[in-house]
Amino acid sequence: MPRAPSQVRYDYKPEAPRHRHTRRLQWFALGLGVPVLGLLLAMSTREAGGTAGATQQKTGARELRVDLPLSVPADRSTSALPARASLGVPLPPIEALPTPPPPVLQFELLTLTVARGDTLDGLFAANGLDRGDLAAILKVEDAAKPLRLLRPGDEILVRHDSGSVRGLDRRLDEMRRLNVTRNEAGFAAQILEDEVERRLVHARGRIETSLFEAALQAGLSDRLIMQLAGIFAWDIDFVLDIRQADEFVVVYEQIWRDGELRRTGEVVAAEFVNNGRNYRAVRYIDPTGRADYYAPDGRSMRKAFLRAPVDFSRISSNFNLKRLHPIFKTVRPHRGVDYAAPSGTPIQAAGDGKVIFRGTNGGYGNAVILQHGSNITTLYGHMSRFADDARAGGRVRQGQIIGYVGKTGYATGPHLHYEYRLNGVHRNPRTVQLPQADPISSDYREAFLTAAAPLLTRLDVARRTQLAAYE
Repeated sequence: MPRAPSQVRYDYKPEAPRHRHTRRLQWFALGLGVPVLGLLLAMSTREAGGTAGATQQKTGARELRVDLPLSVPADRSTSALPARASLGVPLPPIEALPTPPPPVLQFELLTLTVARGDTLDGLFAANGLDRGDLAAILKVEDAAKPLRLLRPGDEILVRHDSGSVRGLDRRLDEMRRLNVTRNEAGFAAQILEDEVERRLVHARGRIETSLFEAALQAGLSDRLIMQLAGIFAWDIDFVLDIRQADEFVVVYEQIWRDGELRRTGEVVAAEFVNNGRNYRAVRYIDPTGRADYYAPDGRSMRKAFLRAPVDFSRISSNFNLKRLHPIFKTVRPHRGVDYAAPSGTPIQAAGDGKVIFRGTNGGYGNAVILQHGSNITTLYGHMSRFADDARAGGRVRQGQIIGYVGKTGYATGPHLHYEYRLNGVHRNPRTVQLPQADPISSDYREAFLTAAAPLLTRLDVARRTQLAAYE
């Protein structure tokens, strides 16, 4: 029986066999590709590792390991392949990372200028600053005194945030300033010293009318003139002993800050020629911080006693054992020196000593008597009033104020009557040989001579220049 014609085309290929063949090709490609990929990854890792290792040795770079997931069919043909691969990624060293910028401080600056009658509390209130902060600042030890002593013209720079004080600064002098800052505990204060430059300069002059006029013409300030006179005050009476053609040379400091001259400093060396006699002095600061003036050989320029214990205008009556008394019109010995000066002029202790009398003493009026050692006493009469610190039984230092000029007792005008007694015998205070103060310590003598040498050389140079100018 003949077959019926088939409805299936003769070029038909079953689907199942072709599907199996395609999947075999895919698995073959995957099986071949994964090992190749693994090999490439391994080579890349070794190269990166080698480069990173070399870089780490040079720069200290770190390496970051990154796991990369690879999705593969769970088939026995891939069971030997790793499920994850790692790549070495070099990171820059920590030092190379950018530093974040510091936080920006948010505050305002306000300058408070002190006028006559101003108080710091009033200035804070007038400018909307927290007065509670001021109270807290004034409790800080280093800040209290500098902020309570205000003078017209003083300036205080305040840093604040809407009135809340963050800190303040006040200049105390050319070299020091008070700095107050807020911290977690409240406020802290410190005294800061600015960097300054000290330059040595010299001035020289010849006296025609007075030391003051000659020194001003030489460029010295009032303060330097007083220093110069004070250095030689034990040897020269600058009221009575000065002569025309006397000469001086002064080496002193100039204080510079920020390229500007701020003020004059101390006299570091000086020379004075009085009536043909030469006096020299050098300033020396010993290791303990004590500063004083010494002659080139180390003798102290100070004497144990001041020649004149008051800043006087004239001597109204000298030491005279046969003087005619101006009130009683009889011959009475005048066993001291009368220094005329305005009422209220301070009177200084002539030397270190003990107050053995303070009160009214007959014709001396208000008087003070000091005991110096075992054999010297000094008397100060006609005072208008006594200094609070000079009490009977207490001790005083040379130059300390013990009272003020007046005309109590037998006096025709305001003056100081000054007596000097040696072993109970009156001596002329203007001519008596005064005991020397202690010379420089032997421990510091070599250091002093070394420090003094260049200053004395500078005096020599200035003196030769001065002589050449006057020839």
